[in-house]
Amino acid sequence: MAFWWALIVIAFAFVICKFLLMLIPSNVPSIDVDASDVIDDGHPKENSFIYIPSRRQTDKVQCYEPATMKYLGYSPALKPDEVKERVAQVRKSQKVWAKSSFKQRRQFLRVLLKYIVEHQELICEISSRDTGKTMVDASLGEIMTTCEKITWLLSEGERWLKPEYRSCGRSMLHKTAKVEFHPLGVVGAIVSWNYPFHNLFNPVLAAVFSGNGIVVKVSEHASWSGCFYVRIIQTALAAVGAPENLVEVITGFAETGEALVSSVDKIIFVGSPGVGRMIMRKAADTLIPVTLELGGKDPFIVCEDVDVPHVAQVAVRAALQSSGQNCAGAERFYVHKDVYSSFVAAVVKIVKSVTAGPPQSGKYDMGAICMQDHSERLQSLINDALDKGAEIVGGGSVRNISEGAVDQYFPPTVIVNVNHQMKLMQEEAFGPIMPIMKFSSDEEAIMLANDSKYGLGCAVFSGSQRRAKAIASQLHCGVAAINDFASSYMCQSLPFGGVKDSGFGRFAGIEGLRACCLVKAVVEDRWWPLIKTKIPKPIQYPVAENCFEFQQSLVEALYGLNVWDRLRALVNVLKMLTEQNPPAVNTKRSD
Repeated sequence: MAFWWALIVIAFAFVICKFLLMLIPSNVPSIDVDASDVIDDGHPKENSFIYIPSRRQTDKVQCYEPATMKYLGYSPALKPDEVKERVAQVRKSQKVWAKSSFKQRRQFLRVLLKYIVEHQELICEISSRDTGKTMVDASLGEIMTTCEKITWLLSEGERWLKPEYRSCGRSMLHKTAKVEFHPLGVVGAIVSWNYPFHNLFNPVLAAVFSGNGIVVKVSEHASWSGCFYVRIIQTALAAVGAPENLVEVITGFAETGEALVSSVDKIIFVGSPGVGRMIMRKAADTLIPVTLELGGKDPFIVCEDVDVPHVAQVAVRAALQSSGQNCAGAERFYVHKDVYSSFVAAVVKIVKSVTAGPPQSGKYDMGAICMQDHSERLQSLINDALDKGAEIVGGGSVRNISEGAVDQYFPPTVIVNVNHQMKLMQEEAFGPIMPIMKFSSDEEAIMLANDSKYGLGCAVFSGSQRRAKAIASQLHCGVAAINDFASSYMCQSLPFGGVKDSGFGRFAGIEGLRACCLVKAVVEDRWWPLIKTKIPKPIQYPVAENCFEFQQSLVEALYGLNVWDRLRALVNVLKMLTEQNPPAVNTKRSD
């Protein structure tokens, strides 16, 4: 008994010490990142006019605030030769960084974390201005997720990149077997606009911590913010003595992305299925590994035994995630028939209180839609549903918008009487629309949820945890949340990704970190140089007459199911090893 008490006391002391160490601030330097050109002080600046979007691609990526259509500036649209030059610079720096210690890499993460925590408002404001999202949505989706990833890497990153020893099997007992994780070289990432801060930092953190360099092509819809955010990374790297040009951000259009794919050692893509297929074809030319995180049409299932007001609030947040841009949001709502009416009523009540407006001019629940002409597509999906019998039962309001920015807003909309013949229930909307459909049984809910070409995530709500888990386990997707929504992404030890048209491969977690590595299997002698591997005499060249008999006995000795047969075979093996057998003679006649 005393022994167990001693173990408990030691374990408790270990936990307390670890907690206290977390409270002790490390010697982390502060960095100063020039933000003078991105801070909006309220005074008119040169060229701060209302931007009229052009449909024609040029040698410049024009940037503007979706919420106000205010012009922000431009970034260069890099040509293929310029992209290859950037990649070459990163490759040169990566060869130096590959030899860096985990201590230096952790210090880089701490410098970043310190800056992020101390400059939350600046980071969120830039994300808000470039994509139209609210400050709260920017904090939830940009700051918290990135800080969580950094702290996970600080805590566990080195552990999962150290050599991992594996079992060596029966025939290799005299060996040790391990897996080593080496840097790939230069990772390329092409990321979407919906989370400009996190979508940049997410691949950079994994790539740099695993010893790689990285080049990220940011979206043409979020280039302004990306060009500032990379300064934070580059300044933090300089503060820990990393080589210059280890991390680069490039801007441009399709040809810029194509040039990146053909120049790097791995590509990570976050975007649409259509572009994902094009990237796959381009990556096939150089046979590089590809990770695709594509579209989603996540189902949100509500059983009859839930707390309706609570789940309704979660559902609205899931539908309106990130200012109605539906980044990782739920797009299909399946509600049990017994609570269907009460759930719809609760949702409508919440949505009617939701207001959308320019995030920088007041505290709104929703901001603007980032992409040009996207409101027209959302309205087209709703019109198709209405033509096929659907009904709008509630919506939010839009306030305080200028005449030039009207098309950048779409009010949150609740729509019922929907079915799977409607485009709204099949195509990714990426907008603040809540189509709600009823079901009668768990089997029906599972069938409806799986009736989609997408398979990214799901959320299942039930008063019975066992029931919710049973439903989620039968849904064909890569991420599941039980009685919650999107919580899995805040657990950065978990992989993130989907199946079907939602892509393949994983980022985040152990799987995402190791996906940035060359995975090498290594076998060596366990007791070198005392015991060395030698080829048994019967199978040495020239092989003996009994070579095949020897192999038969060896296989049975190692893998036979009967103990006595294995012992008998082992005796035969030992006997043949000690016998002097003449080499086999080829008796076939040769002409």
